[in-house]
Amino acid sequence: MGGPAPVERVVRGRRVALPGGLGPASIHVTAGRIAAVAGYDEVPAGADLVEAGDALVFPGLVDTHVHLNEPGRSEWEGFASGTRAAAAGGTTTLVDMPLNSVPATTTVAALEAKRDAARDRCAVDVGFLGGAVPGNTPQLGPLHEAGVLGFKAFLCPSGVEEFGHVGEGELREALEALAPLDTVLMAHCELPEALADPVGDPRRHATWVASRPVAAETRAVELLVRLARETGARAHVVHASAPETLDLVAIARGRGVRISAETCPHYLTFSAEEVPDGATEYKCAPPIRDAATREALWARLRAGRAHAVVTDHSPSPPELKRKETGDFLAAWGGIASLQLRLPAVWTEARARGHRAEDLVEWLCAGPARLVGLEGRKGVIAPGADADLVLWHPEREFDLRPDDLRHRHRLTPWMGRRLAGTVEATYLRGEIAFRAGAPDPTPRGRLLLRTTS
Repeated sequence: MGGPAPVERVVRGRRVALPGGLGPASIHVTAGRIAAVAGYDEVPAGADLVEAGDALVFPGLVDTHVHLNEPGRSEWEGFASGTRAAAAGGTTTLVDMPLNSVPATTTVAALEAKRDAARDRCAVDVGFLGGAVPGNTPQLGPLHEAGVLGFKAFLCPSGVEEFGHVGEGELREALEALAPLDTVLMAHCELPEALADPVGDPRRHATWVASRPVAAETRAVELLVRLARETGARAHVVHASAPETLDLVAIARGRGVRISAETCPHYLTFSAEEVPDGATEYKCAPPIRDAATREALWARLRAGRAHAVVTDHSPSPPELKRKETGDFLAAWGGIASLQLRLPAVWTEARARGHRAEDLVEWLCAGPARLVGLEGRKGVIAPGADADLVLWHPEREFDLRPDDLRHRHRLTPWMGRRLAGTVEATYLRGEIAFRAGAPDPTPRGRLLLRTTS
């Protein structure tokens, strides 16, 4: 009988993010998986040795909220450009949202069209969500069987006509269909009836913020909590902008409701007071709120009330962001940050006394757990994919347009000084990005719920 497969590569460092904390270790890679995590000096003969030096070694980041917009709106982003940006930022797994592509991923046929558009073009691994929209409840089971990692619904208009929003009855129907499948429904939580008509100068961010009050978010969360409790389904609140949302989720979880929540780097970085007139690159929904809200979100994150920090990367061409007019009300509502999540979050976390290893739960393990990839992604442990990022938390840089690999380089972080530079990203033990080197051939896989 043959013995274990030989170790092909060893990545070792003095600061490796292990489940128990940072420490010296060697990571043994065989056939794209982590075969063992051993002592620093345990390097099998014949293995290719990668020395991390003074870099911190993290699991590859997992981003479960990304709009790549292909097929149909590839001029907004696309699988090739988006996944290259992800790799450059240390993200090795992302989950693509079901809307902004045409067709939207609300049928199995649409899912196959999206997979065809992505195949052989991805620099990192990509999974997909299905959409829950009015009238497609019979499609949810087939989409689940076809391998989507979860579902997405809007409780208010989505901004694109091909992805309708659900009312209470339709949301209940979807949750009842998904409950026996034990898959998650991610919901954009703002109630249309709680939104306000905009009043004031459309070039002022304050005009936009006033039209999307916190109550619109919290009332939608209360509805989602109630229906999740009544149906027993798994639910998740995307892009929480307010601490009240995270408190509602925490209370519900304490009562046994299967619900979780995420927030985003832009809510943890910016404040409404600092947004200049006409700076539509800051527009998103729910909106960026005031500095007190930002600090309260950090307090909730510190307390474990947010279960992931993901980007909600939702770019568009500059003309749709209304950069010429600076009209917040007419501009597309989405923020580009796929490549920037690690330095953006670390810059703010460091300023508030967090340790680098605190980011592992928020950026890696938490998102992986949300979509059923725990144990395989977002962790450095035997049996996991050998997805790794080597980065330098002490190094700072001023963000310039040429740094970004997004299709469009319009982002509110432009010109900011950030901490944390990525040296190299490994996907299943092979280079997906190395600073200063040409991009390798795309090796990303399309993930299925049942992928082994």
